Amino acid sequence: MQNPLIGRHDEKQVLLSALESPEAEMVAVFGRRRVGKTFLVKQAVGASIAFELTGLQNARNVDQLQNFSLQLSERIQSVMPVKTPSNWLEAFYMLSQYIQKQDDKGQKQVVFFDEVPWLASQKSGFLTGLGWFWNSFAVTRNLVVIICGSAASWMIQKIVNDRGSLHNRITKRIFLKPFTLSETDTYLKSRDINLSRYELAQIYMTIGGIPHYLKEIKAGKSAIQNINDLCFSANGLLRDEFFRLYPALFARADNHIAVVRALAQSHQGLSRPDIVRASNISEGGSLSKILEELEQSGFITSYYPFAKKKKDMLFRLTDAYSLFFLRFIEKNKDAGNDTWQHLSQTQPAKIWAGYAYENVCLQHLPSIKKALGISGVYSISSTFLYRAIEGEESAQIDLVLDRNDQVINLFEIKFYNTEWSLTESDAKAMRRKMSVFQRVTNTRKRLMMTLITTFGIKHNAHSLGLIEKVLTLEDLFV
Repeated sequence: MQNPLIGRHDEKQVLLSALESPEAEMVAVFGRRRVGKTFLVKQAVGASIAFELTGLQNARNVDQLQNFSLQLSERIQSVMPVKTPSNWLEAFYMLSQYIQKQDDKGQKQVVFFDEVPWLASQKSGFLTGLGWFWNSFAVTRNLVVIICGSAASWMIQKIVNDRGSLHNRITKRIFLKPFTLSETDTYLKSRDINLSRYELAQIYMTIGGIPHYLKEIKAGKSAIQNINDLCFSANGLLRDEFFRLYPALFARADNHIAVVRALAQSHQGLSRPDIVRASNISEGGSLSKILEELEQSGFITSYYPFAKKKKDMLFRLTDAYSLFFLRFIEKNKDAGNDTWQHLSQTQPAKIWAGYAYENVCLQHLPSIKKALGISGVYSISSTFLYRAIEGEESAQIDLVLDRNDQVINLFEIKFYNTEWSLTESDAKAMRRKMSVFQRVTNTRKRLMMTLITTFGIKHNAHSLGLIEKVLTLEDLFV
């Protein structure tokens, strides 16, 4: 029995509205690899798909065309295969003839092209044929054309922002993101897997909200056991996924991997000059394209530290699996059974957990704002990092929420397996951060020290009068 569609309410509505529209629609669907794009399309409009074609990875154009003829033969239910077209113009003409014969059914039909970046290789002629198909045939028909691809940057550049025959032809777009923590919980429960919030956070910090990865989680095992099986066992799905992931998305993946490796070593994020030094990739247009492609594909996030300008932009690795692979899997593939059971107790794992939990919090800002009761208040999120000059004090703040109601939340984010108890030195460090922030930014807004931890805080003399608001892991599931 196939699992139901979890979440994706807005995305499903976009597809249904295209199906119900009185006009022809062209919908672009993109997002990170393994995030569930194909599943979404088939669950939402699968019954209306009249023709479907999925690109073949690293295949010659002639093989893609032969695959087209085989898929068309299956739809026609021909005893003998339809002849393979010589080019994509001919292929799309054949498709138009087939679709035309289905028009008398009176229902809107869907033509679904999946993994389009693999179909539209350089000089393949696929996009030319697609442009002809839309402009000369589909636009006047009761038809929805869905174009889907994992290389999000390619999809945006070549399809959404195309300046040729597909210019302004996209009528709707869907950028499919990973599951949230709440959706992850719902998805696993739909598979009869019930984990504690803490265990769900451990898994989310390790592999993110990627449905294809979450599908491998097994009932009756702890989070640590599941992580060990997925990432460190000889047959684990994610043991070598890293080396398949990037080449499947980017033509020259070595440079993308070099940037990801560089970012994996920094907790605060890196500037462009820092990335150049750490990755040995020269500054210029090629680096701009790599960073853009990684960000649009959901692997990294760019942000400005508080009150900084464009030249101060930092880049941070926010793909959970990539970070975990580079920190632990790559170096411990052959460490034997119960690898993560051992590694999870080490100091490097505790440092990683702090950083990974920060990423989770940054990815759940709407939940944080709701927990603070400020969902309707305009705010800008950032971080704060001040490197002191001689005679001054440095300060780093995990998350800054600059609100339009004259308040700035300064967040301290802690991942612990119990309630957190402030020590005197913790309290002094927080007060110092507030003082440095006030002095450096010269803000007139009220500063509110806010804590996000897993199980809350044990209030004591050190926390009183300092921490005004405490959020827990539970708040991120809202």
